[in-house]
Amino acid sequence: MVARAETSTPQQQGETLDLDAWFDAVAGARSASEQQLIRAAMDKARQAHREQTRASGEPYLMHSLAVAEIVHHLNLDAEAIAAAILHDVVEDTEVTLDELEQSFGAGVARLVDGVTKMGHIGELRGAPGAGRRGGQSESIRKLLLAMAEDVRVVLIKLADRLHNMRTLRHLDEQRQRRIARETLEIYAPLANRLGIWQVKWELEDLSLRYLDPSAYHHIASLLDGRRVDRERHIEEVKQKLQAALAEVGIRAEITGRPKHIYSIWRKMRRKNVDFHNIFDVQAVRVLVDRTSECYAALGIVHGLWQHIPHEFDDYIASPKANNYRSLHTAVIGPGGKPVEVQIRTHEMHEHAELGIAAHWRYKEGGGVDAGFEKKIAWLRQLLEWKDEEPSAEAFVDRFKSESVEERVYVLTPQGQVIDLPAGATALDFAYHIHTDVGHRCRGVKVDGRMVPLTYELSSGEQVEVLTARQPSPSRDWLNPHLGYLKTSRARAKVRHWFKQQDREISVGAGRAILERELHRLGVKPANLDKVAERLNFKDLDGLLAALGRGDIQAGQVVGVVLSLSDEAPKTAQDLPIVHRRAPRAPEADNFRILGVGNLLTQTARCCHPVPNDPIVGYITRGRGVTIHRSDCPNVLRLKEEDRDRLIDVEWGASPANLYPVDIQIRAWDRQGLLRDISAVLANDKINVIEVRTRTDRKDMMAHMELSLEVADIGQLSRVLGRIGQLPNILEVKRKV
Repeated sequence: MVARAETSTPQQQGETLDLDAWFDAVAGARSASEQQLIRAAMDKARQAHREQTRASGEPYLMHSLAVAEIVHHLNLDAEAIAAAILHDVVEDTEVTLDELEQSFGAGVARLVDGVTKMGHIGELRGAPGAGRRGGQSESIRKLLLAMAEDVRVVLIKLADRLHNMRTLRHLDEQRQRRIARETLEIYAPLANRLGIWQVKWELEDLSLRYLDPSAYHHIASLLDGRRVDRERHIEEVKQKLQAALAEVGIRAEITGRPKHIYSIWRKMRRKNVDFHNIFDVQAVRVLVDRTSECYAALGIVHGLWQHIPHEFDDYIASPKANNYRSLHTAVIGPGGKPVEVQIRTHEMHEHAELGIAAHWRYKEGGGVDAGFEKKIAWLRQLLEWKDEEPSAEAFVDRFKSESVEERVYVLTPQGQVIDLPAGATALDFAYHIHTDVGHRCRGVKVDGRMVPLTYELSSGEQVEVLTARQPSPSRDWLNPHLGYLKTSRARAKVRHWFKQQDREISVGAGRAILERELHRLGVKPANLDKVAERLNFKDLDGLLAALGRGDIQAGQVVGVVLSLSDEAPKTAQDLPIVHRRAPRAPEADNFRILGVGNLLTQTARCCHPVPNDPIVGYITRGRGVTIHRSDCPNVLRLKEEDRDRLIDVEWGASPANLYPVDIQIRAWDRQGLLRDISAVLANDKINVIEVRTRTDRKDMMAHMELSLEVADIGQLSRVLGRIGQLPNILEVKRKV
């Protein structure tokens, strides 16, 4: 809810707002009954918000009317405009839904109720505690399901968020960043998925302005600094292209296309290039009457100027997931400067700018809008997801995955185009085709060659799935570190399959997974019943069953084991250690030392502790404090008289160093084994300090010991999992 103070009066509002001019602009061309509805809504909102102002100090009614004006420009009907004017009266004033229904009808009341529910999105990132995150995710799930009932709800909410972003400068920095992050993660992808380009780009630009102000202003200054030259160049392109099209009888409307700061920033990051290497900073848009003229105009463009390789997209033949259609190409224009050209029909342009909102114009004429029906079908899928996803968090993650703009388009052997999120794997493709195909998948061919199930697909590839007779998904497919599945939809199907299996099998599998992970990381198990309680399970079997089914990851359980180890008293051979305790000393290096002030610290070479390991300090003679793992054999073998030299230590808030750790590998020897292990480590940017390897010629068993530098135990878990997936690897674990 927007901050406001009771400082204005109706008279002040009347002096600030020209209500008659606003009404003429929004309702002047509508029917008498529609004008009457909008006028009544305006009067009701003015009365309800009469003593309220926003954080900027302006009357709150101005926000309501600004939202309604955006809704008007989206071509929505009078009901939606009235609901936009009244969208905050139920939440922020004494007005009730029953009153609205009596005065304005059930349709307006239902829209206001839906927008009110959508206003309860909490911050998604940086929320400590699973419970709080779960509550936020549950709110988002409810609003997404609610919006599927009437898409006008989300259009009004998008308008509300757009105006809030336009006036975000009046809030403090913390709230600016929270709202901008929420906008970039939920509202902008939603506008994109519904095809409302004019709303999407402005939400993205405004979000970047508050999330990365330096980048935003840097790109804005570069655009402003070259504006005169760019406008002159664009005008030259327009004139030459207009003349060439007129010669062949193509009537076209050519305009300079604004390039949005967020899209430039994202492309600079994605391609790792600077501003001057972005080809589409200068761009024109060509609007023609028919689809055939789009391709004719494309030929004219490529005849006039040299085409830049790999800079052509045909979204007419293969529309985006939001039904966006257009031709995109980039050429070397006049003066050797690159320019992007977009070519589309007038109808395609209207749908690109207004997306699903363009439907209402056709609805009033009784026409059928296929694009609208496609987007509505996607919204209806939200209702199906609620039965497939095990938790609200998974539901929201799936929504975010399905809403991203980047997509890949691949082909089935029959030539059908399949649309998947960017980064989707071969196994994701199998599950997209059919749940049973995914369950029975045993191999995938891409363009006729066998690829791993983790292979990331690219647009244009033909994909064929090889299946077995019986379904048998692997639990490894749910391990995010192994990279089998990137889409929430596919992961939900695998989790559902394991849920249907026998509970005892799941408990046994979960126990084996946890024991293997603890053994591999060299972590001593804590009280597992307490671990189950901390993770909100009724008993240990419930935790193990969830782990076996894939509802929870082994890394989450290990994290709780480590946190409980930190809380437990340190022991040596199961005997209590006497610690000297005093007020906590200031942080020194990457450790907090309790009881003795700032001391020189160093990590022990015998056990190589890494962040999140349970640790204990040992006061040496003349060399400060040596940091050991609490289960280090040298610590456990300490004599009775040396135990009082052990002190409590903790990892610092944000350790920035790398830590040495030794791992052991057993594998059947083969050519290229060490090379493949090195590639895994290099991909994760892990430095190798030392390698010791030997092969027993009798059984061709390779024994390797590697000394690595890792940032924390999470990175160690991830790399051990990836090495374990290599061919011929029998065991990989941390050396204890």
